[in-house]
Amino acid sequence: MSKYVMGIDNGSQSTKVGIYDFDGNEVAFGSYKLREIESPEPGVALHPDDDLWDSVYGGIKNCLANFKGDPTLIVGIGLCTIRCCRVLLNEKGHLAYPVISWMDTRLNHPYEHTDDQVKYVTSTSGYLGFRLTGEFKDTAANYEFNWPLDRETLDWFNDDEIMKANGLKREMLFDLVKPGEKLGALRPELASELGLNDDIPVIATANDKAVEVLGSGIKDEGSIMISLGTLISSMLYRNEDFENAHNFFPTLACIPFKYVYESNGIRRGMWTVSWFKKLIGEELVTHAEEMGMSEEEYLNVRAQDVPVGSDGLITILDWLSSSSFPYRKGIMIGFDQRHTKYHIYRSILEAIAFNIKNNIDEMLEEIKAELNELVVIGGGSRSDLLMQIIADLFGLPVHKRKGSSSACLGAAICVSQYLSVYKGFDEAASKMVKTERTFMPDAKNHEFYNQINNNIVKNVRTHTDEILKQTYPIFK
Repeated sequence: MSKYVMGIDNGSQSTKVGIYDFDGNEVAFGSYKLREIESPEPGVALHPDDDLWDSVYGGIKNCLANFKGDPTLIVGIGLCTIRCCRVLLNEKGHLAYPVISWMDTRLNHPYEHTDDQVKYVTSTSGYLGFRLTGEFKDTAANYEFNWPLDRETLDWFNDDEIMKANGLKREMLFDLVKPGEKLGALRPELASELGLNDDIPVIATANDKAVEVLGSGIKDEGSIMISLGTLISSMLYRNEDFENAHNFFPTLACIPFKYVYESNGIRRGMWTVSWFKKLIGEELVTHAEEMGMSEEEYLNVRAQDVPVGSDGLITILDWLSSSSFPYRKGIMIGFDQRHTKYHIYRSILEAIAFNIKNNIDEMLEEIKAELNELVVIGGGSRSDLLMQIIADLFGLPVHKRKGSSSACLGAAICVSQYLSVYKGFDEAASKMVKTERTFMPDAKNHEFYNQINNNIVKNVRTHTDEILKQTYPIFK
């Protein structure tokens, strides 16, 4: 009988869970939305109550409800979670404070120990792994800023001064394992509730973006993955770390001792699309229902008729400014009588593409590399319009992968690695990742988009920054 693996992708807006056979075919999928981030004061961003665990548990339950096979044939679970968060636990492993989101400005600084209830300081994968297994273990590949991690050994530095500089002591940290290694066995009571075997292993992956890279199936140095999620970023594989990078961030891959170079990202990227849908409100819902479409499908159909370049409407995506440029805000310029709500929508999609292109170009220039293809994943890849805009702007083929979540599939690949189904991560990815559709660029649109980008988009902020610096202290 066929055996299956489960992959968990705990993201910023929802937890997704997929079940796969060893050929990478998705046989069941489920998800569970997270609640809105709470911000009781400026700069603070918290996941309410025990929302992360609730979403993981709910996602697993919903996925299993859609699974038509025998749950006892699921032989492993891969756990992938949001990166760059901080979780404070008491001595029993319970939350001593709400999970601190990656959007919280306090995470720009090392941990400060101000609460004696806090026994452990860990990541989301450490906390959720503990909830699944009861083990105080975590993946080394989900630790980035302000952690005492030795990237050459994928273990903690054995140096008290480095620990102190990060505000930590060794006894406050979980033990580390590498991607593709075992965090522990599923807790017996959970296995019983879920109808799974009680000895099922839970396998470590990496940070969520690195797991997406693995699940996207890119391998060639000329291939790059673009992840269209709440945070939009682009990543490519390399074998060497890169010190003092200026225009990208070299992060740990989901393959031990490999790296992914990540371009500068777009904060609240696809969230901006959700923001716009809410802005239109009931009118959009009504029209979409009348056409028998989802709201986003309806917007894409209507925006398909808007000319390339949105009749001169230019959007700059600073809906969530960075700490380096706190005064920046989202901008739309160039309105006239031609513009409709669908021009605004297309302009947002084009802004996403322009921003991605410029961030990637800065990274490629620094590492002296060129691209020959793109793989686009994430919720935004469901928009054929956005996929075609990206292909036209880059002038390169854009591949859309099969499946509901590349991170879920990447987590499943880590399970197959642990179970030695394939010879290694690369072979597993080549066997389990499949392409659904390829979008080819239009040469005329490519030329026009690059004219807009080079002559207009790249220069907007040099003019608007000075105005926004003056409005910031008034309206921040």
